[in-house]
Amino acid sequence: MLVFLLVFVVILGLLATVHWYVWRRLVRDVTARGSVARRLGTVAAFALPALSVAALVSARAGAPFWLQQAVAWPGYLWLAVLLYLTLALVVGEAVRPLLRRALERGATAPSPSAASVPAPAPAPATVPPSAPADPAPEPAGSDEPAAPADRDEAAGVAGATAVSRRLFVSRVVGGAAAAAAVGTVGYGAYGVLRGPRVKRVTVPLAKVPRAAHGYRIAVVSDIHIGPILGRAHTQRIVDAINRTQPDLIAVVGDLVDGSVENLGPAAEPLAQLRARHGSFFVTGNHEYFSGADAWVDHVRELGLRPLRNARQEIAAGFDLAGVDDIAGESEGKGPDFTAALGDRDRARAAVLLAHQPVVIHDAVRHGVDLQLSGHTHGGQLWPGNYLAELANPTVAGLERYGDTQLYVSRGAGAWGPPVRVGAPSDITVVELASRQA
Repeated sequence: MLVFLLVFVVILGLLATVHWYVWRRLVRDVTARGSVARRLGTVAAFALPALSVAALVSARAGAPFWLQQAVAWPGYLWLAVLLYLTLALVVGEAVRPLLRRALERGATAPSPSAASVPAPAPAPATVPPSAPADPAPEPAGSDEPAAPADRDEAAGVAGATAVSRRLFVSRVVGGAAAAAAVGTVGYGAYGVLRGPRVKRVTVPLAKVPRAAHGYRIAVVSDIHIGPILGRAHTQRIVDAINRTQPDLIAVVGDLVDGSVENLGPAAEPLAQLRARHGSFFVTGNHEYFSGADAWVDHVRELGLRPLRNARQEIAAGFDLAGVDDIAGESEGKGPDFTAALGDRDRARAAVLLAHQPVVIHDAVRHGVDLQLSGHTHGGQLWPGNYLAELANPTVAGLERYGDTQLYVSRGAGAWGPPVRVGAPSDITVVELASRQA
């Protein structure tokens, strides 16, 4: 409990620091003291992070579902905007001095046209003999000091010019950063709401019989039905999968972010999934935040077959196994590889459904030929892929570990912000290739 509190305090302090920095650069530095714009910007600097915290905790706090939906959109989207706004402003720190110097040089450089045209010589003055001579004017190059009033006026002009330049630079950099952040998040949200693209990957397996050559498994993970991504999102994914006409469908965890009571209707399109050998499901870590047992029962009612540390022989000539997610260990229901794979015929190829890639080493020890996983989202929001690489053996794509191959999908949805940058969502059709063919 103490460790959790320390982590919470650190995260809260980091968020407060980042928001202060953004407020300073986008509100204080570009608005006048006491102006309406500054007041509104300051209110937003408090309201937006409050919405983000509400979006993160509302479900676990048992808030009504309508309230979860109300705070989810602005709260989660602001987190994505904040990430890219901060990155853009940090880059802008390097641009600021360069832009100021360019403005100063432009202000002090003589005009080429004025320098090239000689000034006309003054005509000699004719003074009548009887007129008294006026006092001679002070030469331009006189060493006499300027009057105090003149110095104050010159200093005031110089100071105003410097302030004007700083304000101009702050507004240019801040405006560019805001435009870059909003544009990036807008494009990333469009990619999620448009729906996942279909990828195709061929995986040769030595033990797959000739009869299974070309066998197609549609792999979908991390759909994340929730307060933001609802029934329409599920329907887009189901339609995309059915268009591939797969032989088997594998839903490898993180289907939902919420209870069956709130999200049951949004999951109903899953009943429309069609494949020759059926649709299978394994739990992900988010199922254990949402009532895993209730969701396992519900997907069974929708026609999917849960594989909870279990195995099924597929008529094409290989074994399909599935294990519970490691998050279930907190409930005594984590992965059990012995139950799923212990007594099988190792002369047959084995395909394992496991939500998290980190169990690959257990799969290798149990002679699995191919593991299908998700969980990573491919990082979801760049540069999150670098953090994902620290926690997962493979972030996305196909890699080999000994005699076992691991394929990791980027997922079909998004957690938190409905935004993906540098990690497009996907549904993958894995085609098995027999070396006997």
